[in-house]
Amino acid sequence: MRKYNVVGVMSGTSMDGVDLAHVTLSEQREGEWEYTINAGTTVPYDEKWRLRLSKLRHQNSMVFHKTDRFFGQFIGEEINTFLAKHSLEADLISSHGHTIFHQPENNITVQIGDGNSITALTQLPVVTNFRAIDVVLGGEGAPLVGIADKYLFGAYDMCLNLGGFANISADAKGERIAYDVCPCNIVLNRLAREFDQEYDKDGKIAETGLIDYDLIETLNGIDYYSYEPPKSLGREWISTHFWGLVRQSEISNEDKMRTLVDHIAQQLGNSIEDLCEGNTSGKRVLVTGGGALNKSLISHLISHTKAEIILPNETEINYKEALAFGLLGLLRVKNKINVLSAATGASRDSVSGSLYGDFSKLV
Repeated sequence: MRKYNVVGVMSGTSMDGVDLAHVTLSEQREGEWEYTINAGTTVPYDEKWRLRLSKLRHQNSMVFHKTDRFFGQFIGEEINTFLAKHSLEADLISSHGHTIFHQPENNITVQIGDGNSITALTQLPVVTNFRAIDVVLGGEGAPLVGIADKYLFGAYDMCLNLGGFANISADAKGERIAYDVCPCNIVLNRLAREFDQEYDKDGKIAETGLIDYDLIETLNGIDYYSYEPPKSLGREWISTHFWGLVRQSEISNEDKMRTLVDHIAQQLGNSIEDLCEGNTSGKRVLVTGGGALNKSLISHLISHTKAEIILPNETEINYKEALAFGLLGLLRVKNKINVLSAATGASRDSVSGSLYGDFSKLV
């Protein structure tokens, strides 16, 4: 049974930095994989990178192309540093990249992080660009982790990831479905910057505020929440449909933080209830992503569902998405389906990802 050492790379919409995870993957039987997370790190974005990434969608084509190339070089250099620090070797790099445009309704999704640059600097084969084929096939291009949740975490009834956006996956009606539930850290972190903090550590700011039920009612009335999956969210949606409602409220920022936390928890509870068809008794929900460390958010979530909320160790909380994309990249190299149309709404399942470098040692 062959074991593969893969570096999974994830840069999410919360804009906190690049997650790198060195993982060992082995297939026990068809559709059932074992994993070990050997090391992980998050490389924080400095202010220059944060501004460049957040403003890139407004820049001209030359700036876009340069940033794509430079971001790939940045990823490659950080991988080299990461592997050297931990005295590790890898067979493959699987990089999600950083999403700049995500408009599946317009047949567009773009993630930067040039694969040529990554493979040139690391001298390792690279898989990138996981979302594009699915969007061309009429899918949402997100969330993609459903197949990894099924193959790696099938013992749980559901997997919930609290990243920039919260997404959920579960087996329902004989298929693995997944969808974006609501904004999460992307809006909480934006509000935390009003307090000169990168994020609300442990949810302490939220705990000083009060819930404003008028704002809760307004947010809960957003059309997206009434749509049936498959469905996904992007940064553009925040600007056009969500953040203006928060800014218009005249309550204090502390109250906004507590209100947003409760709104997110309500939407998560609603999704869990829907996927359980109203019967949450005995259901086990694995919760990962940065939001899993927000004690206020988890407390509110527990109050909005009767399902059992399970928090794994902090390594899995922080690096599960990087692990998932590590598996997606390995499936791509093996020419196996890695994106499920049941989760995205595409016309068919797909083998997704662009290949860079020499893969002869992997096949």
